[in-house]
Amino acid sequence: MRKYDVSKQEKQSIEDIVQFWKKENLLDEQKADELMDSLDVKSFDWGQLARYAFWIALASLVFAVFSLFTDASFLAFVDTLYEAPNILFCFFFAAVAVLFYTLGFRYKKRYPYKNLSTETMMLIGVFGTAACIGFMGKVLDKDTMHYSLLFLLSVAIYGILAVKLDSKLIWTFMLLALGVWFATETAYHSNWGFKFWGMNYPLRFTIFGAIITAAAVWLQPRFERLQIFQPVSYIIGLIYLMVSLWTLSIFGNYSDFYEWTTVRQYHMFYWGILSTAVSAFLVIYGLKAKDNVTREVGFVFLVLNIYTRYVEYLWDNINRAVFFLILAVSFWFVGRWAEKLWNRRKEELGG
Repeated sequence: MRKYDVSKQEKQSIEDIVQFWKKENLLDEQKADELMDSLDVKSFDWGQLARYAFWIALASLVFAVFSLFTDASFLAFVDTLYEAPNILFCFFFAAVAVLFYTLGFRYKKRYPYKNLSTETMMLIGVFGTAACIGFMGKVLDKDTMHYSLLFLLSVAIYGILAVKLDSKLIWTFMLLALGVWFATETAYHSNWGFKFWGMNYPLRFTIFGAIITAAAVWLQPRFERLQIFQPVSYIIGLIYLMVSLWTLSIFGNYSDFYEWTTVRQYHMFYWGILSTAVSAFLVIYGLKAKDNVTREVGFVFLVLNIYTRYVEYLWDNINRAVFFLILAVSFWFVGRWAEKLWNRRKEELGG
């Protein structure tokens, strides 16, 4: 009899479900035993090892490139390339991108289960695309300073390739490029100032993150080809939103650093309340909806906001040990309250 490999945590979860079904008379004793016997605990997580190995390989590749630029003989060789036209580099990196996209697409069709190898090839293609567009900018530069159009071009390229190749990695870079385009486009229309329509960068990206998150929740699921990317869009949208809100809670809607240093922090207290409230809402919603991603993002930024408010308002006014003791006791009571609700829920299900 073939057995299905699971981790210890997965086996425990499945066992809890099977026991619940037995109590509810949805499974008889024999069938429950058969189900549990069909599971086998993994002796070693080779998938995790493969993931770490590919990450180390990519990191090593990056370090190798940086090391080359510290090598005297290589730098001497690079000096000889300065006379080469930019169009040559543009075509070279375009060829690199096409090569690795093609290899990744064929490898994915031949070995659909080898995701890490495929994504590594796609990643090299992504870097090749970025380099190609960068040199294209040098070739086409007509002193217009409207560089954001090049980032918009990269957004279109990454978006089309992500859908065509069903690559979540390329979709991730598309969303990152979209953020860069948004920043440069609004800066261009504000004459490269820090404010656009009265909003500085943190406030702009708070709205941008909210739009990305809302699109991931309500708009993206309506398109069948984009449904596979919905979790990625949701996570990145949340990160855009929460990082921007947290930054906004520190700097407010100020565009001048000197002006910000002359203002007392309590003048931006309402941004801190908003950032903390949104974080708490994400935690509560994540707990109720059993959405681990929303809950964990909310919890990280809730703790970050609490610590930030302490540094801003209480660093010189209250002993640090006392503050963190109060914080520990508060969260202990929250934990006790949550534990009681959890035990009550278990008793209801068990009874």
